[in-house]
Amino acid sequence: MFRPFKLKAPYFEIGPKVYMYGDEALDLAIHADALCRKFDVEIIFTAQYTDISRIAHATTHLKVFAQHMDANPVGRGVGAVLPEAVKQAGAVGVLLNHVEKPLGLSVLNETIRRADDVGLATLVCAATVEESTAVAMLRPNMVLAESPALIGGGKRSEDDALEVARINAAVQAVGNDILVLHGAGISDEHDVYQIIRSGANGTGSTSAIMRSADPKGMLSRMIEAMSRAYRERTTD
Repeated sequence: MFRPFKLKAPYFEIGPKVYMYGDEALDLAIHADALCRKFDVEIIFTAQYTDISRIAHATTHLKVFAQHMDANPVGRGVGAVLPEAVKQAGAVGVLLNHVEKPLGLSVLNETIRRADDVGLATLVCAATVEESTAVAMLRPNMVLAESPALIGGGKRSEDDALEVARINAAVQAVGNDILVLHGAGISDEHDVYQIIRSGANGTGSTSAIMRSADPKGMLSRMIEAMSRAYRERTTD
């Protein structure tokens, strides 16, 4: 865990994956940065490597993360994503172990330690309560709980809402300083509202925003819903 990294609830992660890059990604990032100020929320933007520097320099409140990195040290390793380079580009963190970029536990542990060493926060994906516990034992900054069946457009159910409480409890039992996000299956602002009301302090979305006819409008509605749900939940 990179302890200097701080994030206050509620928080949201938006990952363009390879749907969006360049000027289009920069435009969305600048819009997200404005939403941070407007709604007093935290937004993590997991950018393409080549967009990290531009986005980091153009935004003030956004937490810019890389979509992946390797554990390689400085030296040999053609094609490897060097932690020092990610940090120097302007990222403050890195997403690891996404279902589309999985890592074994030993490699994941090594990569988290490299991130700690260079000063990058870690957001590590897990699919189940058991995986969330195992990931938490590696001491990342955050666990991103995502069921693979829901990634890319699946629909959440009442059972998924109950899973929020189980995963929160499992991660907190390992370390109450590890933050938890609950993603996958977030298709609109109503899903965002429901999952935050169900007990999540953070969530996120990719496909619903990237495939929308109006990505900035969809993101705005999701952030407003998150802010409203968290405010209602914590003041009830």
